[in-house]
Amino acid sequence: AHTPRGDTAVIECKAAVAWEPGKALSIEEVKVAPPKAHEVRIKIVASGVCHSDWAYLYDVAQMKPRPFPLILGHEGAGIVESVGPGVTKVSKGDKVIPLFLPQCGQCERCLSPKTNLCTKDWDKTQQGVLADGTSRITCKNQQIYQFIGVSTFSEYTVVPEDNVTKIHPDAPLDKVCLLGCGVSTGYGAAVNTGKVESGSTCAVFGLGAVGLAAVMGCKAAGASRIIAVDINPDKSEIAKTFGATEFVNPKDHSKPIQEVLRELSNGGVDFSLECVGNVGVMRAAVEACSPAGGICVIVGWIEVEELSLAPLDILLGRTLKGTYFGGWKSVEAVPRLVQDYMSGKLLLDEFVTHRLTLDQVNQAFDHMITGKSIRTVIEM
Repeated sequence: AHTPRGDTAVIECKAAVAWEPGKALSIEEVKVAPPKAHEVRIKIVASGVCHSDWAYLYDVAQMKPRPFPLILGHEGAGIVESVGPGVTKVSKGDKVIPLFLPQCGQCERCLSPKTNLCTKDWDKTQQGVLADGTSRITCKNQQIYQFIGVSTFSEYTVVPEDNVTKIHPDAPLDKVCLLGCGVSTGYGAAVNTGKVESGSTCAVFGLGAVGLAAVMGCKAAGASRIIAVDINPDKSEIAKTFGATEFVNPKDHSKPIQEVLRELSNGGVDFSLECVGNVGVMRAAVEACSPAGGICVIVGWIEVEELSLAPLDILLGRTLKGTYFGGWKSVEAVPRLVQDYMSGKLLLDEFVTHRLTLDQVNQAFDHMITGKSIRTVIEM
């Protein structure tokens, strides 16, 4: 056995631990082990709080169970603290964004232009562990699982080297962390998956961070009408900031929202994007788009409910698609999205409505669920 060098020691730090489903996160001292071969230890500087973090803790009926205790958080940015043997893609001191979706560049899916669903360590990280079947974080002598292999609600974490990407050294980490999930997902749903066309009419359902990013994607693609749909009237103004041309609140209408939208758009929109994760809204989004070639993209995340459709919803010529992480091949795309933000092509600052410390992470969930926030960024 060799004597550990300084950067291979266990790090003791603070993290927000989810001990069991339905219970508030608890701030604990945790131990973060050194990175093993092909792993990277990251000092997390900032983390967004995503609806999926809340859902796996509180909405357990809608989600497949994850192992607990767990450290949530998957939308972060930080600095490489140390690297394990064999790591070549990043080095100590690099600014990075950890990625719940890897890009190994070698599997069949990475080599296909049709998908971004890299298979590297996928089954392991979905179960909250790294390649060797264990996590790198312990608390009170107990293994703490890493949510989708990431865990950004911790001052330090360890991820596989294909689940991290180096970004511009001047990138502001408290903004670009949002590209680790929500903004990349919504924006890519419009520009990559839906392939929104110039001059088209679009409808975006649900105006959280993902939906607003989808609105921004529709605008970037040159859509001439972007109808933003939400039951929270407060979302109308912010939607316009991101490029919405109209706002419709389903609660203001006695007719189903799909009928309202078909009337507004001469028989149906060209592109509809569901950014809620609700099967009723998904059906409405399908039926709101034109039977003559309309495209509906499901972006919202839900795992256990069934989606029902009438055959006529599809067989006249609508297309229904899904998207994961906005269709981006993660390692290569995220640094480009960071550059797009830095050159003014992408908005990020406008998503951040609240900034809190790690101790206040439970408050971030309250802001989200009551509709007060778009994104809260936790600054470590």
